[in-house]
Amino acid sequence: MRSFYFPVATLVLILHLQLSTAFINKASGDVCRPTKSPTCLFSTELVPEPDGGTVLTAIKTMEGSKMKNMGENPEITSKDGQVYKFWLTAKVEGSLVKEIHGEVLKQSAKKANFPGFRKGQVPPYAMPQIRGFAVEESIVRTCQSAVDAYGLKSLSGTDGSVDVLEDIPAVANEYKLGDDLQFTATFNAIFDPTLTKSTNDDKEIMDVEAEEVPASTE
Repeated sequence: MRSFYFPVATLVLILHLQLSTAFINKASGDVCRPTKSPTCLFSTELVPEPDGGTVLTAIKTMEGSKMKNMGENPEITSKDGQVYKFWLTAKVEGSLVKEIHGEVLKQSAKKANFPGFRKGQVPPYAMPQIRGFAVEESIVRTCQSAVDAYGLKSLSGTDGSVDVLEDIPAVANEYKLGDDLQFTATFNAIFDPTLTKSTNDDKEIMDVEAEEVPASTE
């Protein structure tokens, strides 16, 4: 399991620092090498769905996803409402991973300066790491989309961190760029109070419309 939330800009900074370490370790064979996926569709063994919980209905279409409310989390509070723990499985679109991969690669090239390579050139042995960052960031963005699709509101800071249940570094090492990717995760959130208010207002309107109008005595 891995917890993270890194914007792309932060990923690029971390990448720049870790690539320098990767170059130092290259001679000792410590740098991960890319591996080829044997099939066009990437698949990985997912952590089983937990028992219990309440399955939520999405308010916006999100293909390949399922969300469960696993109950209140008394250890975390929010002024906006009761905090709950949620379990999620969702599909990361391969096109999203490719888009983020391009963003990270482009920004990393601006900072790349390695002996034996011209300035701005990212060494081939660093590409698996870039792919790994792209996979992580795409999972985070997919989680954000799921929060919106199911009428939730994320928490700020570490309270809103996403715990991905699969071994993301291992998954990313075998992942083929462009493939869709399924994952499971848990996180804490609240039900969006603005949506809750809107739903209650709609209900009040419906109740008023449903009231029987007295028959005219004329």
